[in-house]
Amino acid sequence: MRIGQGFLLGAAWLVLAAMPVGSAYGTTISGKASTVIEWYDTPREDTAVPVYQYLTLNAIDLGGQGYNFRGYGRLGADLANESTMDADSRLYYAYFDKTGFLASKLDCRLGRQLIANAAGLSILDGMALRYHDVGPLTFSMFGGGDVAYYKSYDAQDFTVGGEVSGKFPQGLDLGLSYIEKWGDGELTHEVIGFTGDYDLLDQLDIYTDLQYSWLTAELTYGLAGVKYHRSAKWTLRGEYLYSLPVFSSTSIYSVFAVAEYKQALGEMDYRLAPGLRAFGRYTREMYEEYDNADVFEVGIEQIRTKRLSGYLIGTMRHARDSQDLQGFKARVGYLLNRFLDAGISVDYDVLERWLDIDEDTTTSSRYGVDLTAYLTRKIDVQAKVERIESDLWQESYQGQVRLNIKF
Repeated sequence: MRIGQGFLLGAAWLVLAAMPVGSAYGTTISGKASTVIEWYDTPREDTAVPVYQYLTLNAIDLGGQGYNFRGYGRLGADLANESTMDADSRLYYAYFDKTGFLASKLDCRLGRQLIANAAGLSILDGMALRYHDVGPLTFSMFGGGDVAYYKSYDAQDFTVGGEVSGKFPQGLDLGLSYIEKWGDGELTHEVIGFTGDYDLLDQLDIYTDLQYSWLTAELTYGLAGVKYHRSAKWTLRGEYLYSLPVFSSTSIYSVFAVAEYKQALGEMDYRLAPGLRAFGRYTREMYEEYDNADVFEVGIEQIRTKRLSGYLIGTMRHARDSQDLQGFKARVGYLLNRFLDAGISVDYDVLERWLDIDEDTTTSSRYGVDLTAYLTRKIDVQAKVERIESDLWQESYQGQVRLNIKF
């Protein structure tokens, strides 16, 4: 991790130092720097004060040769020196990419990057190749060191895989992917993924995602859904989800039995006005070892089109002979002028559960105020303070101040 963090910072300083020269050759430099200070109470009733410095850096068309660099990471520390605080530094991604090799069909990416396909997600230090426009097909392959923030890794920890995807006539998209992970020289995961999406007559979207663990010979994830979107004012969506936890083959947890989870969902979304929508959602949660639950949600949301923004969402969860939850969350924001944006928020929950033969009721709440000051077109300051209270814990406060500078 330290090598990766040094690489990002070193690359950032080198690119920034070369800006006058790079710009002369057509290089475009952009990014965002965010300085964040937080504070909150720990379970030991001490106050942690983590501080972070985030940096996003994009250097496009380096030297006028079509090479790009993109990086994002942070440096972190706890000013209060709380031993329970994990204010670590992280390198999220830092890679070079080039498009247009081999008759403009091959793209290459080198460095720390996020790999995402139907077989799963992985952050790796390595290379990814993408060969596209082979008729309707695109071929991808990748490989490199498997990154885990909580531990170091060596040459025996790596990830390899690939994907074949295609965009076919009549709105049909299909993809077949494969990924395997190795830890300490042993195969820990081997997954085959499939994704499909079909838009019928531009009115009904039918989609699915599947994951099959080849190593354990079982289906570990399945999602099937439909979305009806004929009208511009309202949509209907229905989904069915199946999930089975998968542990590394070298983990002690891999020898224990795991419980599957199933979920059925129905949702309606209605557009009341530009930027204003209302929705209703029902979810059936199905467990093997616990009571099934019914979850009802209704809400309304206003995306800022002028001055006002906010949302109000109510939730009710009922599980027979187990526990019930009722609550709501709301926020109202108002653009006072072109320099100031203020908001207030509240979350309120009531949990009812049976403990032996007694019924227990626990109430928790969270109240917050926030303010954003736009100092210039590229500089703003955000601040937020929250008061948290529960029947189980004393009241506590937490807050955050963030300085954002775009360049």
